[in-house]
Amino acid sequence: QVQLEESGGALVQAGGSLTLSCAASGGPFRSYAMAWFRQVPGKEREFVACIRSDGATWYANSMNGRFTSSRDDAKNTVDLQLNSLKPEDTAVYYCAAGRPIVSALTSPASYDYWGQGTQVTVSS
Repeated sequence: QVQLEESGGALVQAGGSLTLSCAASGGPFRSYAMAWFRQVPGKEREFVACIRSDGATWYANSMNGRFTSSRDDAKNTVDLQLNSLKPEDTAVYYCAAGRPIVSALTSPASYDYWGQGTQVTVSS
């Protein structure tokens, strides 16, 4: 059983940057792909990024290269660097762990473990 805990959410002005972190415990972290999703009330959970155990990364096209994910297997952590933030980036950001196939890594259903989420609010 893997436990995930996100941190780093905050209120930030448009154009600013933020780093979210996710700490994992209780399972073989290195064997999991780690993903970030985000969700706003009334909408479906949206894929943001995924970093596989071999370091390969995928990002949602809509992020336009503003976000970067990295992982530290020695510390069992995964980070999401958010740059050039926009008000529309406001959401609860979730960390997830799983072993998705490449064709399904953007689907929340592909991930077995989830954190509680961290709120990112971008003011205009």
